[in-house]
Amino acid sequence: MPRLLRVQACGKLGTRGLRRLLLALALMLAPAWLMAQSGQPPQEKVLVAAAPCPPFVIVEDGQFSGLAIYLWEQVAQQIGIEYDLVEMPLGKMLGAISEDRPVRKAAVGISCLSITAEREKVIDFSHSFYETYTGIAVREQGLMDVLAGFFSNSAVWRALGIVLAIAAVVGGIFFALEGRINPRVYATTGPVARFFEALIVGLLFVTRGPLKYYDFQTTTARFLSAFLAIGGTFLIAGVTALLASAFTVESLRSQVSGLDDLKKFRVAALEASTSSSFLRANGIPHQTREDLDTMMNDLEQRRLDAIVADEAFLKYAINKGKEQGLYTDLSVLPYEFDTQNYGFALEQESTLDESVNQALLIVRKSPEWRSKLQEYIGK
Repeated sequence: MPRLLRVQACGKLGTRGLRRLLLALALMLAPAWLMAQSGQPPQEKVLVAAAPCPPFVIVEDGQFSGLAIYLWEQVAQQIGIEYDLVEMPLGKMLGAISEDRPVRKAAVGISCLSITAEREKVIDFSHSFYETYTGIAVREQGLMDVLAGFFSNSAVWRALGIVLAIAAVVGGIFFALEGRINPRVYATTGPVARFFEALIVGLLFVTRGPLKYYDFQTTTARFLSAFLAIGGTFLIAGVTALLASAFTVESLRSQVSGLDDLKKFRVAALEASTSSSFLRANGIPHQTREDLDTMMNDLEQRRLDAIVADEAFLKYAINKGKEQGLYTDLSVLPYEFDTQNYGFALEQESTLDESVNQALLIVRKSPEWRSKLQEYIGK
């Protein structure tokens, strides 16, 4: 009976219908059969990790934007791959790409990621797509900060000490020569008053040049006055230069006037960043933060005195913050250290290496890329 039913069923289906059914089954099974024969699994989406780093990687409400994100989108389109984009802090992103293959979590990393020999040991890089340098962001000083900086500046006290010492010597010499015979210059009585009067005469020589020749009565005092007319000019110039070096425009803006000054202050850099490595290489103790926003807020709230990071995103973050009424007292000092080149991070021996580099060469020559640079960085 079952055999009879099958024959009847086939008879009802018809030869043409049976052929169509077999063709449909063959089309459905063909891709799987071909992949089984070739030994290649179906193509999976590439997992791309992005570490926030404005203006290159910007994450707002779960949406990604920025220069590096735009560049990767164009590169992925050029080479025809699909990908999933996930947010990770910089340190975790590097670990996700560089870990052993069985536990690796990402194949590509996007951020303000500098190409270094140390990182090349554990990951590969694409060609460079942007060049910048390490900068220092500080909080500009208010009036009270300037006054405090004035009185705590060692150069100021050194200059004042030199001036007072020379004034005391010069004033003492003139007092010994003229103190008892020249009531026009020395008119006070009492040892304390005379001491200060002699010091004032010395200070006048040091700060504004010698007294007039005819103010003195003895030949020796007059000769010394003429001699100090020349020496006093150089002395005043030297003291002025010393004070000027201690109070440049930048030193009034911040107590940090150079790299060595960072050793005296609370400094931070991004975790696992080249800026952190740069500070360690120069023997500068510092703290680390996972993201730039936390660092900027700590600087503004006076929990830090300076932050060290790549100049491009320091300036971008400060400018964007000022548009929202934030970071009004923050600025980037005009010092350039340690040039950096940014690239995409790739897993070692990545099959994407060559195709990504070729696509980068194409995209970076496009007018759209130049337009994006102008939009985000102004160049």
